[in-house]
Amino acid sequence: MRSKRNRPETGLGKVKLVLVGILFSLIWAALLARTAYIQLYKGEQYSELASKQTLSTEFERGRRGRILDRDGNLLATSVESKSVYLHPFKLEDKAAAVNLLASTLELPRTKLTTLLDSKKSFVWVKRQIKDREAAALAQAPTPGVYLTNEYVRLYPQGNLAGQLLGFVNIDGNGLEGMENRFNGRMAGGKAEFVVQRDNLGRRLYLDASGREMDIDGADITLTIDSHVQALTERAMEKTIAANKAKSGMAVVVDVASGDILALANMPFFNPNSARTSSAKQRRLRPALDVHEPGSTMKPFLFAAALEQGTIKPGERIDCENGRYKVGPGWVHDHHPYKWLTINEVLRYSSNIGSAKIAQDLGAQNYYWYLTRLGFGKKPLLPLPSLSSGTLHPVEKWRKFDLAAAAFGHGIGVTALQLTQAYMAIAAKGELRPLRLVLDPASDTPETPSRVFSTQTIDIVLEMMREVVELDGTGRSARIPGVTIAGKTGTAQKPKEGGYSDEYLSSFVAMVPGENPELLIVAMVDEPGGDVNAGGKVVAPAVREIAMETLAYYGKLPAPPEDEEPIVTETEVTVDSDTPEEITEKVLPPGELVPNLRGLSLRRALELLGRKGVVPLLKGGGVTVSGQKPEPGQPWPEAGDKGESDVFILWLS
Repeated sequence: MRSKRNRPETGLGKVKLVLVGILFSLIWAALLARTAYIQLYKGEQYSELASKQTLSTEFERGRRGRILDRDGNLLATSVESKSVYLHPFKLEDKAAAVNLLASTLELPRTKLTTLLDSKKSFVWVKRQIKDREAAALAQAPTPGVYLTNEYVRLYPQGNLAGQLLGFVNIDGNGLEGMENRFNGRMAGGKAEFVVQRDNLGRRLYLDASGREMDIDGADITLTIDSHVQALTERAMEKTIAANKAKSGMAVVVDVASGDILALANMPFFNPNSARTSSAKQRRLRPALDVHEPGSTMKPFLFAAALEQGTIKPGERIDCENGRYKVGPGWVHDHHPYKWLTINEVLRYSSNIGSAKIAQDLGAQNYYWYLTRLGFGKKPLLPLPSLSSGTLHPVEKWRKFDLAAAAFGHGIGVTALQLTQAYMAIAAKGELRPLRLVLDPASDTPETPSRVFSTQTIDIVLEMMREVVELDGTGRSARIPGVTIAGKTGTAQKPKEGGYSDEYLSSFVAMVPGENPELLIVAMVDEPGGDVNAGGKVVAPAVREIAMETLAYYGKLPAPPEDEEPIVTETEVTVDSDTPEEITEKVLPPGELVPNLRGLSLRRALELLGRKGVVPLLKGGGVTVSGQKPEPGQPWPEAGDKGESDVFILWLS
C-alpha cells in the first residue's frame, strides 16, 4: 500500500492559492477605491461634517479703547458683558430653547418663537444681559444658542465733560464728541474664532486662519485735567442757578502749551444716560453756539490800533457824553463820559470810544487782524463738529458795521474761537494753537504765528489789569495777592429786525496779569433778573475758577500784608441759609491750625492764605470734610516736603 506522503500533487492547491490571492486583491482594490472615493470625491464634505462635530466658529468683539485725562484718570472705559445670539439652523429642540430663553431672559414666548423660526443664519436674542442670566445659560448649554462677549461703555465720572466725551450706541460705535471723532481708533475689532475645548473643557481661541489676534481698540489721552474740569463745572453750575440763566460755558487753558484744561457746558449731560437725553443737553456749546461777543472783542481792536499806530498810550478820546451818531445809527454808552484816555475807554468799556478807535484804524485793517486771529473760520481742533462763526466780508461792511464790530456786534463767535484769539494776547502776541488731545499727537501740528508785538501786548495787558484792579467793570474778579487781566462783555442778543431784551454775559481773565499762565473764558446765556452785566454775572465765577485752579497747582500766594485782616480768637457765624452752614471757633493762625471742617473751599483758602499755606486738595466738592494736620496741631514748617508733611484738605 502506498503512503499518503508519496501521493502525487494535483492542481487543486494551486487553484485555491490563486483564488485567495484574487479575493484579497479585490478586497484591497475595493478598500483603495473607497479610500480614493472618500478622499478625492467626498473628502471635503466629510471634513466639513467632522469639523462641525468637533469645532464651531463663533465671533467676539474687542474691548473699546479708553478715554483718559492728562493724568491718566479714567473718563470713559468699557466693561465686559455677555450677549445671547442664535444660529437657528443649528437648533435641535426649538421648544426646549424657547422654554430656556423665556424663563432665563424674561422674554415673551411669541417673540422668541419668531426669532427661532428665522431663516437668517445669525439672530440676536438679547444684548448685554445680566451676569446671573449669563451664568444660567452657560450651565444649560443648548445647541444653536450661544453667548458672546461684548462691552458696555461706562463713564466713571458721570457728567464730567459729558458733552466733550460724547457717547456710543449698543454696537459700540461713537455717535458724538470724542467717541465719534476717534471712533476708528478706539473701536474694538470683530473676529471669528475657531473654538475647541481641551480635556478640562476650556475653550481655545484662534482666528479663521489659526493665528492669535488682538482686536482691542486703542486709548486716547485728552489735555483735560479732571480736577480743573470739575471745579470749573461747579463754579458755572452755581452761577447758572444763581442767575436763573438758560445755559453757560467755560474754557480754561494752560497758556504755555495751549492745552485745554477744562471745557465746561451747562446744563450737564451724563453719557451713562445718553438714551434718555435730548440733543439740546448733548450739544457741545463752546464749539457750536455762535454769539455776538460784545465788549470782550475790544482788546483785539486796541491791540490792532496800537500795532498800526493809530492810537498812542495816554491819548484822550471824546466820548460824546454817551450818545454818538454813526451813519444812520446811534452808538450809546451805559454811562455818559466826555474825555477818556484810551486806558479808561477800555476800563469803563466805552462803546463810543471804541467806535472812534475803529474809525481811525479802518475797516480793512481791523478785518485783517480779525481773520489773523481766527475769526470766521473753524478752530483746528479734533472735534466732530465745529462752527466757523460769522464774519461778513469787509466789502459788505457799511460805516455803522465797523462801529458795531468795534464793540463786538455784527460778528458771531464761538467760545473756542474767542479763546483761540485771546491766546495771541495771553502769549504776548504769539497766536499759539489750542490743543485738546495729547495722544494720538496730531500728524500736522499747527505752528504758532506772531500777530502783535510784545510791546503792544504789554500795553493791552496793562489796560486789562486796570479793568480788574482799579475801578473798571471787572472788579468782581479780584483775588488778593494775584494780578488779573480781564475784560467784561454784555451783549444784547439779536433777533429778526433788531435786538431782543436778552443778553449774553461774558468775562475773559488771564492770570497772572503780567505774564499769563492761565486763560479763562466764560459765557452765561440769558441771565434772568435785573442783573446781566458780565462783570457782575460771570466775573465772580471766573474768580472762583482761577483761585481754585491756582490752589490746586500750588500757585495761590498769600495776600499782601496791607490787605490781611487782623485775626483774633473769635466766634465765626455764617448765615445758615447758605452752603457755609457752620459756627466755628477759629484759632489764632499764628499759633495752631484752625478747624476748617465744614467751611467752603474759598473760605478755607483765605484762612490758609494768611499763613502762606497752599494746601493739597483731594476729592471733589466745595466743602472741606477733612484736614491734615488736625485742628489744634502746630502749623507745618516751610520747605520742600513729601505729601505726608504738607497741608491736605479733603473736599466733599
